[in-house]
Amino acid sequence: MSSTAIVTEPRNPLIARRLGIDTRHEAVVFLRADSHIVRAEGFTAHARVRVSNGHRSIIATLYHVTSDILHHNEAGLSEAAWRRLGLDGGGNVRVSHPAPLESLSTVRGKVYGRRLDAGSLSSIIGDVAAGRYSDIDLASFITACSARPLDRDEAIGLTRAMVEVGDRLSWNAHPVVDKHSVGGLPGNRTTPIVVSIVTACGLTMPKTSSRAITSPAGTADTMETLAPVDLDLKTMRRVVEREGGCIAWGGAVRLSPADDILITVERALDLDSEGQLIASVLSKKIAAGSSHVVLDVPVGPTAKVRSTEDARSIAQGLVEVAQAFGLTAKPVFTDGTQPVGRGIGPALEARDVLAVLGNAPDAPPDLRERAVLLAGTLLELAGKAPEDAGLAMAEQVLASGQASAKFERICAAQGGRRTPPTSSHRHTIAAQSAGRVVAVDNRRLARVAKLAGAPDAKAAGVEVHVSLGEEIERGHPLYTVHAEAPGELGYALEYAAANADIYIVTPP
Repeated sequence: MSSTAIVTEPRNPLIARRLGIDTRHEAVVFLRADSHIVRAEGFTAHARVRVSNGHRSIIATLYHVTSDILHHNEAGLSEAAWRRLGLDGGGNVRVSHPAPLESLSTVRGKVYGRRLDAGSLSSIIGDVAAGRYSDIDLASFITACSARPLDRDEAIGLTRAMVEVGDRLSWNAHPVVDKHSVGGLPGNRTTPIVVSIVTACGLTMPKTSSRAITSPAGTADTMETLAPVDLDLKTMRRVVEREGGCIAWGGAVRLSPADDILITVERALDLDSEGQLIASVLSKKIAAGSSHVVLDVPVGPTAKVRSTEDARSIAQGLVEVAQAFGLTAKPVFTDGTQPVGRGIGPALEARDVLAVLGNAPDAPPDLRERAVLLAGTLLELAGKAPEDAGLAMAEQVLASGQASAKFERICAAQGGRRTPPTSSHRHTIAAQSAGRVVAVDNRRLARVAKLAGAPDAKAAGVEVHVSLGEEIERGHPLYTVHAEAPGELGYALEYAAANADIYIVTPP
C-alpha cells in the first residue's frame, strides 16, 4: 500500500522582481493571470497567499497582471513584501495557499457581541504585526471594536498584546517621563519644547514620535527638518545617556508595531474608538519604558475629541489602563477650537518651535503657553517640582535660554542641527468681509496643508494669520498656503476656494 505526500509548496520557484510599488504596510505580490501557478493553484485576484524565499515567509495579497510587465516565471513584489522577505540581493520565491487564520474567528465573534479575552487579543495582534491580516481583515477588527466598544479589561488586554509584539526599552533612570497629545489639532508641536525644558531640569525623556499618516505633519516629520530622527536603538541610548532625552522616530525601534498598522486603516475608515485609542497611546509609552506621562487632550468641535464628556471618558480610561501597567498618567484638557502656533506643516511648525525656544518677540504665544503648561505638569508629576510650582519652573528654564541650549545639544547628539527649508510658492487667502473671527474648521484647514504637499514636501503647509475672537477688516490675511511646486499649490487653492468657510467671520 502506497501513500501520497501532501505538497504544501509549489514545485517550481519564481524569480522575485522588485516593482517599486509602495503599498505602505501591506505586502502585495503580482503574478501573471495566465501563469501556470495561477491556473494550477486556482489563485484568484485579491486572494491571500503565502510567499517564501527559503529563509522568510510572509502573507501577501495577490493581484493579477494581464500585460507583459511580468514574465510567466516571475513574481512581482511591492516594497513592503520585498523588504519583509529580505530580498536585497534578489532571489527566488515560492507562492502557496496560506493556513487559515484562527484569530479571524474571534474577530467574527466580536462582530456578534462576544468579548475578546486576553488570549484572543494576543492572537489577533500577533497576526496583525506579522502582516497576516489584509486591509479588509484589519477593517473588520477595527469596525467590530468600534461598533462593540471594548470594556476596560479588553482595553487592558489589547494594550498588553500590542506591547508584547514589539520591542521594549529599559533605562538606568527613574522616573522616565513622556507626553502625548491625543491629536486632531493642526500645529500643536509642543513636544520638542517640552523635551528641552524637562531634560534641562534633569529628567529623562527618551521621546519617540510618529510620522504623519493623514495629517500635515507628525512630530518626527517636524523634528526631521531640525535634526536626524531615524535613530537606531544604539544611537538612541547614546543620545539619551548624553543629554537625558531625544526626539526620535518610533518606527526605527519598532515600538508597538501593530499600532502603526492599525492606525493606517483607522484613519482611512475615520474610526477611532475609545478603547483602541487608549491602547494605541499607552502601548507605545509602556514599550518605551516610561513611568510617568502627561496626556494633552485638546477638546473642540473639529478636534479628535469634540466634547467635555468624551474628554473625561477618555481621560478616565487612559488613567485606569495606565495604572494596570504601573504607569502614572495625568490628563490635561486643553483648547482644541483652533490651531496651535502659526505653522501647519513640518518646516513651518519647526520655525514656530525655534521661535518659542529662542524667546523671539514674535513667537506664537499659544504654543509657548501650552508647552510650558505641559512641561510644568510633567515636572510636578515626576516630583521634580513641588505642587503648583511646575509652571513657574518650566517658564524660568525656557526664558533663561536653558531649554534652547539643551535643544541644540540634543540636535547635535542626534547628528547635527539642520535649517528648515522654505517654500518657493505661496498664496495668501484673505477675508471676504470685515468682522470677528468666530470659528475655524481644523480638519479642513489641515486638508489645505496636505494638498499643498505636506508632510512629504517639508516646506509645504499653511501659515495662519488670525485667531479666534480677532476683529479684522475685509482683505485681512487669513492664512498663507506654502508649496514647493506650482501644481501642489494649485490643488490646495482649488480646495480652499471651494471651502471659503474654513474661517467664519461674522459682521461687526
